[in-house]
Amino acid sequence: MKNGSKPASLDFSVIRELRKTRSMTLEQLSEQSGVSIAVLSRLERNQHVCEIDTLYRLARVFGLSASDLLGLSESTAAHLKEAEQYQSGDFRFEKVHYEGIECFSVSADRGSELTRPEAHGDDFEICWVKAGRIRIQLPKEHYELKAGEVLKFDAVLPHTYEVVEDTRLFIVHLKKTHRF
Repeated sequence: MKNGSKPASLDFSVIRELRKTRSMTLEQLSEQSGVSIAVLSRLERNQHVCEIDTLYRLARVFGLSASDLLGLSESTAAHLKEAEQYQSGDFRFEKVHYEGIECFSVSADRGSELTRPEAHGDDFEICWVKAGRIRIQLPKEHYELKAGEVLKFDAVLPHTYEVVEDTRLFIVHLKKTHRF
């Protein structure tokens, strides 16, 4: 590989997309990151490899970690998966898992109950009720959610889902990050 050329698997034109979504000019990005307009222009045209310090400076402007920005440059392709279906107690699940996130579409009938539904790692859990009503019991508090309401909590805590009315909901597990 010649000096200044980029590995074939990296596409730093993603920087242009990030800049445009924030309605920033090259000048503004240059001022905020301390990276020259010439370097930014070459990166956005995917004509130059991004050095670690540059990657870090740009990532901070966009509210990302350097590894997140590098990950965005590795692949702009989508990742298609098929949902896995299973049942736990009286709860019916469809699950999709990607690195750092699990998404569940859940349905259950009135009277169903699930205690500590799945083995959790160091996750946040987000429960969004789409139809019906559900009660969520945590160690020191409980909530009754109706359609349109969302609750986020630490999934490591023991918790129980009790279905008050036939319900459909989405549950998302987000891995906690400890980057900073």
